[in-house]
Amino acid sequence: MKILAALFFLIVSAKNCGEKKMDGTLYKGVLEIKALCMNYTIRLTEGKIDTSMIAATWSDEHTGKSYVNVFGLSNPCDFPASIKQGDEFYFSVESTKSEKDCIVCMAYYPTPPKRLSIKIIPK
Repeated sequence: MKILAALFFLIVSAKNCGEKKMDGTLYKGVLEIKALCMNYTIRLTEGKIDTSMIAATWSDEHTGKSYVNVFGLSNPCDFPASIKQGDEFYFSVESTKSEKDCIVCMAYYPTPPKRLSIKIIPK
């Protein structure tokens, strides 16, 4: 009986091993900066998030414009190209980074020091 229980646990654990974990909370954000080479800055507009995960204030050194409650995108390969600068969208925070590969150029554009991996939720 113990062997069956252990085998069941191993099968269930292996099945869930590759899945991304999300905290399940929905947030609303706006794409503030859609800069070259997928250097994106997103502002949280709705939802309560751990303030240690985002920058309470941040200034774009190129434009001098200041932003509140922003973060950089740590999984740009998963971000839909259809979302344009200024667009609002819903998302959840992923607790694991995406394994999706894509080519991202190395040009620099400033982003907030805090980065999140997010999943876009269709409206």
